[in-house]
Amino acid sequence: MSIDDNIFLAGDESLGDLAKWLSVTLGLEAVVEAGLEEDERLFRRSARSGSGTVGVLVRPNGFAVADPDPEEVQALDRYPIDLRVRLVGTKDEEWQLRETRSIFDDLVAARPDVPALLVHNLDTLLSAHLPEAGTHTFDPLITPDAEDIATWRPWVVG
Repeated sequence: MSIDDNIFLAGDESLGDLAKWLSVTLGLEAVVEAGLEEDERLFRRSARSGSGTVGVLVRPNGFAVADPDPEEVQALDRYPIDLRVRLVGTKDEEWQLRETRSIFDDLVAARPDVPALLVHNLDTLLSAHLPEAGTHTFDPLITPDAEDIATWRPWVVG
């Protein structure tokens, strides 16, 4: 089983423009790979906390529900862009999460005007950034699902 870490963004740019900005901001190298959808971009960079490679797939958020029932609401529903982050060639979950958090922090520092969520394995909401509210790290950890809406609602795009 693979573990995913995702950063969800709610910017105004098109996916292509956002991907260009991300590549410059994060020092990413574009990867040409067969099998990518037309609206997906794949990048890589050297890991910052060890010798390895981090892959970043930029794509539309396929996990969002456009008009969810109250029990289906998720924190990530209003974030149209998904950055799936994975370490290449290892399954070290903690290392991958350090790398993803580094990317999240870099994005928030470079573009504090863009709302962002850091989600581990799609079931744990770690941090949220809203331009008007700042960045919040959830402690104790919560889900991005309706069951924890009272905790995450002030920190996500509404």
